[in-house]
Amino acid sequence: MDKGYVYLVGAGPGDPKLITVKGAECIAKADVLIYDRLASRRLLTLARPDCELIYVGKSPDRHTLRQEEINALLVQKGLEGKIVTRLKGGDPFVFGRGGEEAEDLLQAGIPFDIVPGVTSAISVPAYAGIPVTHRDLTSSFAVITGHEDPTKNSSALAWEHLATAHGTLIFLMGMENLSLIATKLMENGRSPSTPVGIIQWGTRPEQRVLVGELQNIAQLVKEEGFTNPSIIIVGEVVQLREKLQWFEKRPLFGQRIIVTRARHQASALSQGIEDLGGEPWEFPAIEIVPPRDPQPLIQAIKNLKRFEWLIFTSVNGVEEFFKVLMEQGRDVRDLAGMDVVAIGPATRDALEKRCLKVSFVPEEYRAEKIIEGLASRVLPGQSVLLARAEEARDILPESLKALGADVWDVPTYRTVLGNANKEELMKLLEEKAVSAVTFTSSSTVRNFLQLIDGRQSLLDGVKLYSIGPITSKTAQEFGLSIYREAKQYTIKGLLETLARGNEE
Repeated sequence: MDKGYVYLVGAGPGDPKLITVKGAECIAKADVLIYDRLASRRLLTLARPDCELIYVGKSPDRHTLRQEEINALLVQKGLEGKIVTRLKGGDPFVFGRGGEEAEDLLQAGIPFDIVPGVTSAISVPAYAGIPVTHRDLTSSFAVITGHEDPTKNSSALAWEHLATAHGTLIFLMGMENLSLIATKLMENGRSPSTPVGIIQWGTRPEQRVLVGELQNIAQLVKEEGFTNPSIIIVGEVVQLREKLQWFEKRPLFGQRIIVTRARHQASALSQGIEDLGGEPWEFPAIEIVPPRDPQPLIQAIKNLKRFEWLIFTSVNGVEEFFKVLMEQGRDVRDLAGMDVVAIGPATRDALEKRCLKVSFVPEEYRAEKIIEGLASRVLPGQSVLLARAEEARDILPESLKALGADVWDVPTYRTVLGNANKEELMKLLEEKAVSAVTFTSSSTVRNFLQLIDGRQSLLDGVKLYSIGPITSKTAQEFGLSIYREAKQYTIKGLLETLARGNEE
């Protein structure tokens, strides 16, 4: 069997967007993904569905595998001919023991790449508003292991030089030795009033920052309960945090928010959450698939000339309708003469991108308001093509029929249970690591409850947000309490509601 290939990849400090492009590519092509505790679990979603995931995380109180065992595992999988990605928090060569892993791979004759990562030594202070260098304060910095006991007889650290030679000192993995580190620095000439910053879980929603001085930082840490993983940064640059902090000021800072939309539609909501400082986790509760019987839509397209009205109640309806329209050898010219109705601005935009002028959009984006707007415009005997979801409510076709219209209620798609990572979702909820869940349709409510096996108690303490009244009504029918409902029934409106809800 041919030998495989191993990528030693730096995952960055925690924010999954801080992984490099090459690092993301290595995850996507891996047969085996070996990851540790400090690599964001969201990065695992970049792996192929058939990728073997192996957790080798280490924490101060628990080691899943010793480093020697991790090295042996990399060699074993490489010798099996696998493409292996070793995902390490931060950078592989900054106290990441990547050099040891590379040496073992070299000895076994297994080819490898080193993919540098964004080191926490620089990025975590940046997320706390602390530049490691500043022209007015310091032009140098040192990155130091905090694992070494400063009191041992033969230290590899020259404390007498470290204390005074560098403007900024950054200690990684040093919380257990914080008091001794502070003492050693003061004994070797650093002023007791030197500013010190402690940054726990930097770049993540759990980020916390504590600022003190060398002489009191150990006591402050004890009082505030700061623990690993934390960065210790010593120097005058720490005082800049007061005016440069930015991460914690964003409206959704600290919020881990579940997005339940179909995967192909989730990006706009997820990106909006990130722009507001939150951390979106995509667990698609629904998937859009063709209707069980495609013939009604095909027949409607063959008879387009008979319709005066064409009504769309979702972007999905637009996309699926035009997909079948093209498959049937037709195009937008076959819709000439029809009045086109869109339920809301997103649906209107999807139609206008296809060069269709929309005749009517209700002020409130739901079926009842379409009826109100069309009551004086749809004439008895006119034909209406209603292109929508297979499981949609009956109110729209029934009301149109009551106006005397000839209604073709044609399913263009249906929603089924999405392919969300159920195990990961349940884990996050059980760990109480979720701040909010967003629902963008009645289907997302029903299917999300199916994903969590109906265990509504998992949502205790979780804020539930709805895109509109129909979705809210479905949630309430299942016994769920909606925390906030969007005033404008759009993704933009939902994002504005999320931001307001976190401020209150």
